[in-house]
Amino acid sequence: MRPPRLPLRACLALMGSALPAAADPLPREALAELVVPPYSLGEPVDPRGVWTILNSGGAPAGYVFQTEPLAPLPGFSGAPIDALVTLDAQGRFLDVRLLSHNEPIFVSGLGQAPFHAFFEQYRGESIASTLVVGTPYGAPDAASSLVYLDGVSKATASVRIAHESVLAAAHAVARDHLQGVARPPAAAPDPDHDEPLDWAEMARTGVVSRHVMTEGEVQALFAGSLWEDDGPEADPDAPFLDLWIADLGPRAIARAALAPETLAELDAFREISPHDEPILLIEAGRHGLVTEDFVRNTAPDLISASQDGLPVALRDADLYVETAPGAPEGRAMILRADRRLGFDPSRPWTLELLAVRAHGSFQPQLGTRALTVEHATHERFFIRPAASRALPPWAEALRGRAADLGALALGLAGLGVALGPGMRRLAGTPRCTPIRLAILAVVVGFVGWWGQGQLSIVTVLGVIRTAWEGGDFGFLLYDPFSLLVWAAAIAGFVAFGRGLFCGWLCPFGAMQEFAHHLGRRLRLPRIEPSARWDRRLKALKYLLLAGLVAAVFLDPARVETYAEIEPFKTAVTTGFDREWIYVAYAAAWLLLGTMLFKGFCRYVCPLGAVMAIGGLLRARDWIPRRAQCGSPCQLCRVRCPYGAIGKTGEIAYSECFQCLDCVTIHDDPRQCVPLVLAGRAPRPDRRPLPRPEPVA
Repeated sequence: MRPPRLPLRACLALMGSALPAAADPLPREALAELVVPPYSLGEPVDPRGVWTILNSGGAPAGYVFQTEPLAPLPGFSGAPIDALVTLDAQGRFLDVRLLSHNEPIFVSGLGQAPFHAFFEQYRGESIASTLVVGTPYGAPDAASSLVYLDGVSKATASVRIAHESVLAAAHAVARDHLQGVARPPAAAPDPDHDEPLDWAEMARTGVVSRHVMTEGEVQALFAGSLWEDDGPEADPDAPFLDLWIADLGPRAIARAALAPETLAELDAFREISPHDEPILLIEAGRHGLVTEDFVRNTAPDLISASQDGLPVALRDADLYVETAPGAPEGRAMILRADRRLGFDPSRPWTLELLAVRAHGSFQPQLGTRALTVEHATHERFFIRPAASRALPPWAEALRGRAADLGALALGLAGLGVALGPGMRRLAGTPRCTPIRLAILAVVVGFVGWWGQGQLSIVTVLGVIRTAWEGGDFGFLLYDPFSLLVWAAAIAGFVAFGRGLFCGWLCPFGAMQEFAHHLGRRLRLPRIEPSARWDRRLKALKYLLLAGLVAAVFLDPARVETYAEIEPFKTAVTTGFDREWIYVAYAAAWLLLGTMLFKGFCRYVCPLGAVMAIGGLLRARDWIPRRAQCGSPCQLCRVRCPYGAIGKTGEIAYSECFQCLDCVTIHDDPRQCVPLVLAGRAPRPDRRPLPRPEPVA
């Protein structure tokens, strides 16, 4: 009988009364103490918590604000990352400091220091610069238009969320206050607009623009400098830059500019990244667009863009470009700009390309000059929405891990075939155990340490908190690798129960299984709780899960600390690179695993409790059974290391880890007692007894 809904809602309401309200901007007294000297706090200019700052003479000198009210992008705990940003009147970061967050990897994993250090890198940088989290490809030099901020290893997604929060909030303040005008929502290509076009017509009407700069003009830019004589000998009238620009967002322009194969690839790209505006560049001069160190699908190192004085983030779309007949020849590439971050393709914008020269042969000094061109596409190709939708930039995270996701998807598909239609063949092969251990080794190395795909109860608690507070679940998309593992685990609920994840996809569970095999090799004593204690201990994980869920409502600030009951962060996420107390805790479970088979998974793991509850969705009993299972045969029950088979032969799927040992016994005429007896029974006609048929 389904429980009534009203008492459940009332219970949640009572627990939710302990939850803090959404964070409000700091009061004046607290904010004034955080303003960096010699500046002081002025007056509020925006109800979202934007204040002026005053210089030592009392004149307005910039703005100070929190990121959460302006850009509440949720982190992995479901709560936004809140930072305090101070901008001067020219848009330079005077100070950026972390105020609050609940990112699990920093709460008790890597510690707070690396996260605070990340925010310190903004000081002195300008919002007019193209700020990128990561490291430059090739040798870093002065020839790049990008400003790199060092990320934090093993916390890429959290740092990306923090960076997007700072930029989104800073650009909002710059648009509304530094320029004195709040821009309308960015336009998007009109899907209903179409017109016949070809390259010649687009060039004549200015739909595509051409920009030429000669070698002589570039030489004039370097005149009188250290690099005046470092350019190659060239005809002064020859083109150094011969650049065509076309906005491929409008379908009519893309169809006229691209060959059919490239157009089809662009259409597929739009389905994945609907908010990105693709920009086609064709360069027939000597500039060449990028350096030899350029890596596809990254920000181009010699090209930057801006609109209204604010930077526009450009990245390579990683598409092979073949142009349509009639288009000019030259090096072609497609860049992408995210309209959600303020880029409006219907208004003029500026492209800046760097001309680079090197002086000297040993550790040469690099000099650059900016070549600035403008482009605008007619408004007839676009529509302007009434309001922009604030969506997280998940597409970049998805494309950035495309190779890993492809490999994971193939692996999951293969595992699904092996455990589905191929299960009994796998269980019947003499090398079933080595094959299983090989798969678990890949899970530890690829899914765990490389892919950082260890699922955690923290995600479950973050979802609960977000659901209760009515937040945005977009934070899950910042880690598409783990999301794909979650999808496989949830699909496994229907097909197998908890066994697919707990038995085959959990990196820490795999480590415990290796610890068990090591213990058998070392002939260590085995710890086997009695049947009564086994039942009692298995209930412990449900009590721990209930306590963690209650903490979400009663003590949300310390949920990440309570979640350290899981050793996953230590053993997998940080690779045992943590404080000794956490390392000792994780190692203790692995050491115990050499004697007590997967003790943490069976008795303590709160995520395992979630998986067991999810396993109630199981649509079938997939483990074959016979009428004789349980009476008289008890072999499967005796050999089951998880204690998941009852005396009657019935499978307790909530405790089954899908190791396939019982399937192997069931199909083996040398082990299965009913099959052995059937083969030995004497027959007057000397015909063998028929094999006992499975009942399920």
